[in-house]
Amino acid sequence: MSKVAAIQMASGPNVKANLAEAEKLVKIAVQQEAELVVLPENFAIMGTTENDKVKIAEDFGGGLLQDYLRDLAIKYNIWLVGGTIPLSSAEAGKISAACLLFNPQGEVVARYDKIHLFDVTIEASNESYTESETISAGNDIVVVDTPFGRLGLAVCYDLRFPELFRAMVEQKMEICALPSAFTSLTGKVHWESLLRSRAIENLSFMVAADQGGYHVGGRETHGDSMIVDPWGRVLNRLPHGTGVVVANIDMVKLEHTRKMFPALEHQRFQCAFASR
Repeated sequence: MSKVAAIQMASGPNVKANLAEAEKLVKIAVQQEAELVVLPENFAIMGTTENDKVKIAEDFGGGLLQDYLRDLAIKYNIWLVGGTIPLSSAEAGKISAACLLFNPQGEVVARYDKIHLFDVTIEASNESYTESETISAGNDIVVVDTPFGRLGLAVCYDLRFPELFRAMVEQKMEICALPSAFTSLTGKVHWESLLRSRAIENLSFMVAADQGGYHVGGRETHGDSMIVDPWGRVLNRLPHGTGVVVANIDMVKLEHTRKMFPALEHQRFQCAFASR
């Protein structure tokens, strides 16, 4: 049995302040014996415009944000899912929304680039988002071995696409880390339902770290970071405010659940996940 943590923040445009806040929360998670810590999407910057993140993009392999995550993993001797950070893209004027997994030695074990981009209009709150204007979509499914189990990586809007998670299960996913910045309006009606559905469908743990609060650019995010078990039960959650959610990941329980309720073995139709 291992302890995992989801970090909830309300990041702003000041990168230095965001990094200091993130470390403070990681320290709290480690004090609660967390060994795997998940930061939220855009933890380092929630700018006043979508172009703000493009301005701080780094080449993969080094830079302020990558060095910060590496040092954090080493300092606290943890496995760290670094939310998302902006990495350089081959497309001019765009970045990759990259989720990096670091081991306690500070090595990048995996990189996942957000596949599904949030291009939507929410009429009820007069919000409009076009991530594809500044973000290059990823193509690759990522599931890797960790001491806690087979860990899959997904980001925010990915949650609405069950075929992605079924494809991760086909690569033996047992835990999914989901950094997010869910909008307040959609979060109220969809966040918990989607998280519990993905856990139930795939008989997997979900570790969802969300942005939660009011941001300088006028955006409000939902929060309610939570950890959900393979039976769809919420093990722990933080409805509001900045903080940490910690829970045990019991792989014996996961194996027992999959054995007693072998829904994954009863699948009759294959849903192919097409790479671009």
